[in-house]
Amino acid sequence: MSDSSPVSRASRINELLAQEYPDAECELDFTNPLELLVATVLSAQCTDARVNQVTPELFAKYPDAAHYAAASRSDLEAILRPLGFQRAKAGHLIGIGEKLMADYGGEVPQDIKELTELPGVGRKTALVVRGNAFGLPGLTVDTHFGRLMQRMGLSQSKTPLKIEKDIAELLPEQEWTMFSHRIIFHGRRVCHSRKPECEVCVVRKLCPTGVLAAQGVRKTDVRGGK
Repeated sequence: MSDSSPVSRASRINELLAQEYPDAECELDFTNPLELLVATVLSAQCTDARVNQVTPELFAKYPDAAHYAAASRSDLEAILRPLGFQRAKAGHLIGIGEKLMADYGGEVPQDIKELTELPGVGRKTALVVRGNAFGLPGLTVDTHFGRLMQRMGLSQSKTPLKIEKDIAELLPEQEWTMFSHRIIFHGRRVCHSRKPECEVCVVRKLCPTGVLAAQGVRKTDVRGGK
């Protein structure tokens, strides 16, 4: 691995992943900020692919915040049952609809603080919505992102907020959203939780784990990821 600075390595990793995944994007299906907000809330403890199977029916039946606010909990739970945790998720969607109608005229706010005051919305969800619905830069630290940042030696922090701050110091703001997509794509396709495919990784020469793998040493990492 090169002895270049973390800033240089992060930049080069971003460049290589951009070449490897030119179509990297949010893998949740949506056409507007509310749909993305809802889909991201539903993706907690569930795969994006599974969420995408449920949302066509959901979005058709509940096209705006007013419909969620007035929704029957049992009807929502029936649609959300394939995702698991349908009771909690139905409650979140109703609560989101009610708060959006009461405080924001039915529109999804862009401010992080306002977003995170919505039921079921944490910082990660807020950044997903800001980055992909409103074009506002943000680093989305999910399980894949956190795992890869540690494997690549770009952050030794343990909490999402600290990891986010570490990486924010390494890359220009305009790259944050797409870097998040590229890292998540890579984590889902190559740099798996239990057995990373270092032999086919395009950034292996810039990654401490990849360098060790090339030397016949496997660094154990049992952190999970969906």
